[in-house]
Amino acid sequence: MTTESRRSTIIEVARLAGASKTSVSRYFGEERERLSPALQTRIAQAAHTLGYHPNQMARGLKGGRSKLVGMLVADIRNPFSVAITHGVEQACRQYGYSLLVGNTDNDPELERQHLALLSAYQVEGLVVNAAGSPERELDTFIAQGTPIVLLDREVNHIDAEVVGLDNHLAIDMALDHLVAQGYESVLYASEPLEVSSTRQLRLTRFNQSAKQRGLNDATLLLSQPGDAATLKALGSFIAAHNQQPSAVLCGNGTATLAVTRLFQQLGLPLGKVGLMGIDELDWCALVPPGITTLAQPTDEIGKTAIQCLMHRITPNALSMPIALSFAPTLIKRGSTQR
Repeated sequence: MTTESRRSTIIEVARLAGASKTSVSRYFGEERERLSPALQTRIAQAAHTLGYHPNQMARGLKGGRSKLVGMLVADIRNPFSVAITHGVEQACRQYGYSLLVGNTDNDPELERQHLALLSAYQVEGLVVNAAGSPERELDTFIAQGTPIVLLDREVNHIDAEVVGLDNHLAIDMALDHLVAQGYESVLYASEPLEVSSTRQLRLTRFNQSAKQRGLNDATLLLSQPGDAATLKALGSFIAAHNQQPSAVLCGNGTATLAVTRLFQQLGLPLGKVGLMGIDELDWCALVPPGITTLAQPTDEIGKTAIQCLMHRITPNALSMPIALSFAPTLIKRGSTQR
C-alpha cells in the first residue's frame, strides 16, 4: 500500500509555531525583520519539522516577485560556460534568488525560444551569454523593466553592462609571455568568429599586438578541427617558420583542446613548438609537460554579473560594482618552455 505525499501548508506551520499566517508569510518574504527573534525561531523550527518550503512561483505571481534570475549560455559544453554558471548560481543563492539556465547551443532561434520561456517565468533579471543578436527580444525585457547583464559577449544596440574578461589585456599578456620565452612566430587559433563578439575582439587585438611586437603572425579558424585541411594548415605554418621558434595561441578552451589533438596527430613536441590557451582547463596540467594558460576569474565574473542585476532590482540596497572587466592569471607550464 502506498501513501501519496503532500506539501505542508503555511497554515500548518502557523499552527505549530503558535503564530499567525501573516507572520509566517512575513518570515518567508521580505519583512522578516519585523518579527521578534523568538518568533522567527519558532517559525523556522516549525517549518523544519514539517518540511515546509514556500512555493516561490505562487508567491511571485501574487506579489510580482518571482525571486528567479534567468541565464542563457551559448554552449553549455564549453568549460567557460560551466565555470561561469557555477559562479552565477553561487551569487544568486547569496542574494536569495534561484537560477533558471537555458543552453542555446549557439542557435539564434533556440535563443529566442528560451527568452520567451524566461519571460513567461517572470524572471526578475537576466544574464545573457549571447549566441546571436536577440535585440528585439532583449528590448522587450528592458521595456518591461527587467534588468539585463551581458556576459562575455556584446549585443548590438542593447544598453546593458557587459561583464567578462579584459580581452585586450589577455592577448597582450599572452604575447608578452611568448616573446619573453623566445618565440618569434605565433599562429592564433580560434573558433569561427561570426557568432561571438569576444572572438572578434581577441583576433583583432592579436593582429594589432603581434605586429607591434614584430612577430610573424597568422590565423587558423577551427570550423572543422578534425578535418585534413585544418591539420594541413597547422603543419604548413610550422614548416614555413621552421627556422625560428614558433608557437600557437588558442583563443579559448575549446580551441586549446582542438589544437592539442592536432599537435598529437602531427607529432609536434610541446615546448619546441609552443602552445598556450586562454581559459584554464583541468586537463591542461595533465598533458606532459603541461599547457600554459590564462585563467579567467570565473567566480568573480559571475558574482559581478549578479551584483549588477541586484543593483538594478534594488538600487538603494546594493551598489554597482566598480570593475566589469577582469584580468586573467598566467599559469606557466612546460608547453611554452623552449
